[in-house]
Amino acid sequence: MATTPMLPPTTAAGNPNFEGNPPVAPPTPGTDMTGICFRDQLWLNTYPLDRNFIFDYFALSPFYDWSCNNEQLRMRSTHPLDVSHLSKMTGTEYMLNEVTEPHLFVFRKQKRESPEKVTPMLTYYILDGSIYQAPQLCNVFAARVGRALYHISKAFTTAASKLEKIGYDSNDEGAALESKVGKETIDFKEVKRIDLIIASLQRKLPPAPPPPPFPEGYAPRPTAEGENLSEAQQGAESQVPSVDPIIDQGPPKRMKV
Repeated sequence: MATTPMLPPTTAAGNPNFEGNPPVAPPTPGTDMTGICFRDQLWLNTYPLDRNFIFDYFALSPFYDWSCNNEQLRMRSTHPLDVSHLSKMTGTEYMLNEVTEPHLFVFRKQKRESPEKVTPMLTYYILDGSIYQAPQLCNVFAARVGRALYHISKAFTTAASKLEKIGYDSNDEGAALESKVGKETIDFKEVKRIDLIIASLQRKLPPAPPPPPFPEGYAPRPTAEGENLSEAQQGAESQVPSVDPIIDQGPPKRMKV
């Protein structure tokens, strides 16, 4: 017994060629479709990526809004990116914003209210044949700030775990110190290696230059050794017995009459 063949998608129920019904419009693309991408390798193997075919390729993706003004121009056999026709229409449209053939194409979805007034809505880009939706600026800022806060919080947690506790009881100071000394072992090989590194660096560095001379009229401040030396000299001078000035003058001279 033969089974009834399934109709292909183009001849399914709702096709005007069979039942006279209007074709079902594809769903309107969502505003946040940054989690998916589109790529048709068969189309890429058949047609080149340039200004003439790039919009036809973009129209195959789920990011394309079939109710846009560009689709109306396609139905009139007019190039969908013709600015002279798009500027005379109102509604949603796609504009080719930046082009770096054949690797990068940037489409901007915007709402046109007049020939001079347009409101940007979303941005899409085609990078080496893969179509993506560019994230909005607020989402980029939120993701970057959240990532920065995560790393800052992780850094504080790591630093807090490695810092010693402050404010512990003084009675437990000896026990804590002994336990710390017991846990930490000194690697003498590592200490010797560090000493060798420091000695090699000292040999490579030039000798320290002599200090600059003092300016004229400047008296250097006395150091502790200088003060001690001056105090010792003063003490020695104070111990020397002073000579009586009267005795040192000898016998008084009398005047001759």
